[in-house]
Amino acid sequence: MAGLDLSAIVGVVTDLVLLDTVRISRPGTGDPVFDQQTGQYAYPEAETVYEGIGAVQPAGTAAEVVSVPTPNLPWVAETRSKYRLLTPLSAPVAEKDWLVTVVQVHQPGGDLGLLNRQWRVQDPGGAGTLAVVRTTAIDQVQQTREVS
Repeated sequence: MAGLDLSAIVGVVTDLVLLDTVRISRPGTGDPVFDQQTGQYAYPEAETVYEGIGAVQPAGTAAEVVSVPTPNLPWVAETRSKYRLLTPLSAPVAEKDWLVTVVQVHQPGGDLGLLNRQWRVQDPGGAGTLAVVRTTAIDQVQQTREVS
């Protein structure tokens, strides 16, 4: 028995949803190095794993931002902002803690607020028997560092 063929839908979804250019990067490894000229620490450069079409969408309502105190810490942990990264199935499966940025938004009508933000992958990118795009859970990074 043949399965359901969703390949015809891929083009439609790509044309209607995957409108922006996203970059998925593997963070550089190693400790930051002190830069004598700037007087600041510089992190190792990130490695770009994918740069191409995609979309970043909220995974719920704005009221679903969660901030829960950690039992052993005297402060409230960073908030969790639920977002989804949508990429073609041909894009690599993002791994936990990789970084996502939107490097270009579609015009007209693209949300320029997506630029200069960074998200961290929460879990490896999703995979499923019947998929049209890859969905990856991401969390907005509240304190960013510059990533090339």
